[in-house]
Amino acid sequence: MIIVTVGTQLPFDRLIMMMDDIAPDLGKPVMAQTGVGTYTCRNIQAAANYSPIEFDDYVKKCDVLVAHAGMGTVLKAYKYRKPIIIVPRKAALGEHRNDHQLATVSQLRSRIGIHAAETEEELRSLLSQDLEPALVTNDMLERRAQLVGFVRKLIA
Repeated sequence: MIIVTVGTQLPFDRLIMMMDDIAPDLGKPVMAQTGVGTYTCRNIQAAANYSPIEFDDYVKKCDVLVAHAGMGTVLKAYKYRKPIIIVPRKAALGEHRNDHQLATVSQLRSRIGIHAAETEEELRSLLSQDLEPALVTNDMLERRAQLVGFVRKLIA
């Protein structure tokens, strides 16, 4: 199963439309949390929102997560060790106020288990592969420990 989410605050019909077009060729069910978008899906099961418990259950069971480049969803991929394909919203297309999601993608695309796509062709190609899951590395653990130490000193 593939889970698609665009978050709950802004529409991202471009991503939902791409997944709806690709879905018939995937050979597995696709479920989408479409948020406040207006596109009506033909090939995937979609809901505006799932409860947090329901969404976590779907993520636990999925083979891959496809999402906007939101940090909450990226962290969820790490939590459940799922491969994630992030597709950034683009300000030029009216999908966000600025291009911070492009900056997020540029910083995360080299990490294990985080894959990035900007076009339907890139998304289709990634979905045809056996993707590595998102994993916390020793380097990430060291940086987290440094941050925690810095915050503790700051508070003390």
